[in-house]
Amino acid sequence: MNIRKLIIILIIVAAVSTVIYFFPKNKIANYPSDGNDIIAYGDSLVQGVGSTNFGDFVSLLSKKIGKPIINLGHSGDTTADGLARIDELDKYKPKVVLLLLGGNDYLKKIPQNETENNLIKMIKNIQARGAIVLLLGVRGGLLNDRFESMYSDLSNKYDTAYVSDILKGLVFDTKYMSDAIHPNNTGYNLIAEKVYPSLIKLLK
Repeated sequence: MNIRKLIIILIIVAAVSTVIYFFPKNKIANYPSDGNDIIAYGDSLVQGVGSTNFGDFVSLLSKKIGKPIINLGHSGDTTADGLARIDELDKYKPKVVLLLLGGNDYLKKIPQNETENNLIKMIKNIQARGAIVLLLGVRGGLLNDRFESMYSDLSNKYDTAYVSDILKGLVFDTKYMSDAIHPNNTGYNLIAEKVYPSLIKLLK
């Protein structure tokens, strides 16, 4: 292959890469949203169990983006519990909803198809309100993560934004965890850092 052909190939590859970057395969439903409120909806990880002095990831994210985030986290919630109280969103006009549920389903050995169906119903409910869903994944197993493909498949099928396994690298490390399942301030800060790039893009 001569130099001229190599240069042409490199230019084509660069052009295709640029198109893919600016026009991703999967669009984000309702982006850009004309809602007003940013809401974090989920279980104890959203509520911030294990943190102190506003060290939960929702408060840290709020500070990073310079906007309030309404915290609708409720400790102990399964996806069924989250679905049962989804009308709490009626009080707001959501722009982006960070959806973080599923960990308690795993701990309580709820069948995965039930977890998935509940998440689908919540995603559809939130999107029907004109809001963007930012789906936050959690691990579904200590050795094998049976939830990983579930969350990514849901994101692809229902056009949500997505951050995978927010506890990755934190669990079992006492530097980051206040107990077996809840981070401390340091761990929550790492979660905020992980979620921030996706959230800030949705607000532009």
